[in-house]
Amino acid sequence: MNAPAANDETAVVVFQRVTRFYGPVIGINDVSFRLEPGVTVLFGANGAGKSTVMRLASGQIRPSLGRVSVLGQDAWSPQAKRRLGYCPDVDRFYEEMPGRDFVRLMVQLQGYSPRQARRLAEEALALVDMLHRASRPLRTYSQGMRQRIKLAQALAHRPQVLLLDEPLAGVDPGGRHVLLELFARLGREGKCLLLSTHMLREVETLAQQVLVLVQGRLVAQGTLEQIRRWLEDQPLLLALEADQQRRLAQELIGWEEVLSVQLDGPRVLVRVRQAGSFYEKLTHHAAQAPWQLRRLEPLDVGADAVFRYLNQRP
Repeated sequence: MNAPAANDETAVVVFQRVTRFYGPVIGINDVSFRLEPGVTVLFGANGAGKSTVMRLASGQIRPSLGRVSVLGQDAWSPQAKRRLGYCPDVDRFYEEMPGRDFVRLMVQLQGYSPRQARRLAEEALALVDMLHRASRPLRTYSQGMRQRIKLAQALAHRPQVLLLDEPLAGVDPGGRHVLLELFARLGREGKCLLLSTHMLREVETLAQQVLVLVQGRLVAQGTLEQIRRWLEDQPLLLALEADQQRRLAQELIGWEEVLSVQLDGPRVLVRVRQAGSFYEKLTHHAAQAPWQLRRLEPLDVGADAVFRYLNQRP
């Protein structure tokens, strides 16, 4: 399932039939997509190919087949690299260096003067809420603090494109809220963010577009709602509560859309396919049935369910 292609004039990052081999192993296979300004979430299990996509987009590696471009330039080119910020999923720090000095050094490596680098570093540290802890040596930082320093160095030179590989790993709940608000604001300001994760639930409301990787292939692209509609025929588990749950269960067993029915205390657990058709039929029957429906709760909708379904596809 693919979302409509972005206009070439507005596309910021473009993958054109990209394959990357690691010897006999295929990292990603025939992947194509276009990213526009805003927040795109790259979603998949560990080993699905997310980090390969990030390394290709950041120009660290070249595709074996196909082409990757950033703002119209080959991703491998210096012109493209100057316009993107990259937050890797692992860190390699000068452990005795204070966080402030590390961010400042990274900015200077982008070609800024020491004075400019100091100013940009302070702004970036403020964005990730690390100003008051930036003078401490990096070796004293928690995992969440180290993650924020990585984000600061990716943001400091004000790039148009941000590639964030598992940026919330190790960040405490309060910190995640701060960073999610920051990502949303950057997207609204016209930045192009590609954020990879294997836990989409906490960022699903942030994503304007979702790319789903399974075993190196891009199997779905679009909003979660679009992907959910595409998965209409996939099984969906619902919990129903009614005043006469046994009569409700007996009636549902005969419905074409129902795959299984199970009594679970006061609930009736129903696994259905073609959920839209089931909802419509249930609404019609509830108006004249001897049982009174009190509650209906989907038990496996949302990002985690989408990934679970997609990961089971042949």
